[in-house]
Amino acid sequence: MIRHLSLIALLLLATPVSAGDLRDWLEEMSDTMPSVITGQDNEAHEVNLLTLEGGESEMYPKISPDGKYLLVSSGKRNKTLVTRRLLENGDALNVVTDDALATDSFAWHGNNQIIFLSERGGDLGVWSASSDSDGAVTRLLRLPGQFIQPVVLDDGSVIAVQLEEKLRRYKQRQANPTVLKFSNWQTSSAETRLLHILQTGAVTGLAAGINPALSPDGKKLVFSMQAGQSWHLFMMNVDGKDLVQLTNDHSVDVQPTWSPDGQWIAFTSNRGDINVKSGKKNNWDIWMIHHDGRNLSRLTFDEAKDGGAAIAANGRLYYHSDRKVSSPERELHGSKGSSSGFHIWSLELPDIVVGKL
Repeated sequence: MIRHLSLIALLLLATPVSAGDLRDWLEEMSDTMPSVITGQDNEAHEVNLLTLEGGESEMYPKISPDGKYLLVSSGKRNKTLVTRRLLENGDALNVVTDDALATDSFAWHGNNQIIFLSERGGDLGVWSASSDSDGAVTRLLRLPGQFIQPVVLDDGSVIAVQLEEKLRRYKQRQANPTVLKFSNWQTSSAETRLLHILQTGAVTGLAAGINPALSPDGKKLVFSMQAGQSWHLFMMNVDGKDLVQLTNDHSVDVQPTWSPDGQWIAFTSNRGDINVKSGKKNNWDIWMIHHDGRNLSRLTFDEAKDGGAAIAANGRLYYHSDRKVSSPERELHGSKGSSSGFHIWSLELPDIVVGKL
């Protein structure tokens, strides 16, 4: 159930001394907020392997607005590329960029352009390139500081995650930016805040958090905010108003993404199973929740790490996973190299979601 948290809007802009109080308060709220969970013991629909390249990992699928193409971060031999592929079969079409900072920052900007972070202009900025890799690469906005995960709004302004940490730690984090990481919400103990940067250079603080995802109509942001050892999903207007909390378990809920109709949010979570041997929540699956905080359901049930989901208008969910690849799947993709690592998989969405896409 959605609960309006008008008090949080004030606490988020308070001094750093209030940060601990905010986390404690959020944990208390988690104990009192009910959670409606539905689901099955096993995946209800067939899971299909979309991409498999020998000795390569493919992660963080991004679906074009027209539903024809897929962007993925492809890693092989300590080098990472952003590649464009056909959504229908996963076939690679072209390399969009090999910029090291694009690994955790690439996104569609319309049907034919992508945006990503780069320091190619001498300092950090948001850049735009054609998805078919043809034509000039243009800087859209210079970013005054240390940022990750940019979101470009229709007016050309940018909402991005600022890393509030010492420059030394930032450089350590960037020492090997080409490595694909499953936990893109962890930033070496850095404090993270969502800032709105205008074309004029003016900056406005919105909230603490990471993994921002823009709704299809461009009016809402869903993101993850830490509270103690837990991470919860929050939603707000792009101007920081009307902040609400969507999830409330003692778990890590991260990497949210919207359905094309703006009604549903899929996300990565370890809320499902507890490892019997370690007693820890280290099983990662894809979950889904309605934008009003209802109808929480689990979509994947594998012991592997499932994450980075994207919802397509064709009624399927796309995500990366390091689950085991079967021999028939290897033969189908003609792969002769190692099949270990992350690859893109897909499954059919529940009827309650498909009927409205």
